[in-house]
Amino acid sequence: MAGSSPAMTSTMKAMPPVFRFAPSPNGLLHLGHAYSALLNFDRARESGGRLLLRIEDIDATRCRPDYETAIYEDLGWLGIAWETPVRRQSEHLSDYRAALERLSSLDLVYPAFESRAEIARLVAAREADGPWPRDPDGAPLYPGDAKSLPANERIRLIAAGAPYALRLDMAAASSRVGSLSWRDLGEGPEGERGAVRARPEAWGDVILARKETPTSYHLSVVVDDALQGVSEIVRGQDLFHATSVHRLLQVLLGLPEPAYRHHALIRDGEGRKLSKSSRSTGLRELRSAGATPASVRQLLGLG
Repeated sequence: MAGSSPAMTSTMKAMPPVFRFAPSPNGLLHLGHAYSALLNFDRARESGGRLLLRIEDIDATRCRPDYETAIYEDLGWLGIAWETPVRRQSEHLSDYRAALERLSSLDLVYPAFESRAEIARLVAAREADGPWPRDPDGAPLYPGDAKSLPANERIRLIAAGAPYALRLDMAAASSRVGSLSWRDLGEGPEGERGAVRARPEAWGDVILARKETPTSYHLSVVVDDALQGVSEIVRGQDLFHATSVHRLLQVLLGLPEPAYRHHALIRDGEGRKLSKSSRSTGLRELRSAGATPASVRQLLGLG
């Protein structure tokens, strides 16, 4: 940092790394969650860093207090310790609203009024002329033309109470920041590591918020990580490609760039990613069957 004094530079270098585990309380934890949580915990201990726990409870229809309680119990059983207080996203909606307003002030956000069913019909109509592009998760890119709606029509629809999603104008946002990359200390699903080129355009005009919810995963995760000072993000390869969107939002919002360490996913016997309905790999079921924290570590290859 230009102009920093030796004392300031020394203090900055001494700052311990900050890690986080951020589950959603919409189901019980399974072996995949345990793997990611233990990796974060171990990295924090090995580096003399800090481990934070964040509860991503934005989805009020699926998140439940009993699942949140179960998260604390399961992580405690594994021997994982974290700093308190725990950040719960539902208590910080104003932070996400402020970030959204910042993006809106840059003229990078617009409301789209199509329902999911209407979007599906639009995609089907587009595909009559050939395959419609899909994002890295396999979902079709937004096919609508809400970006071209006149301002007075947007105002009329919102005033009439029409449901809407606030989308990022990806073309304008990407043009504003230019080329992007991130440093990956782990490995992507295709073996990517080191300096990775970000490709946010592959996601199209992503949703940043909805009428009833002032944020989305993409927006809240970058805001939370910045506000909590997270310096190394250890998470599964299923979020590797989403990092492109996160890097774009970080630059647009003037947020610091953390290091990333994506890890392989724990899969079932048929090679599928675990879900919260995978009762055979749920931590509660394993514990009831006599598993111990040490045997879970051994099962996960963590010693």
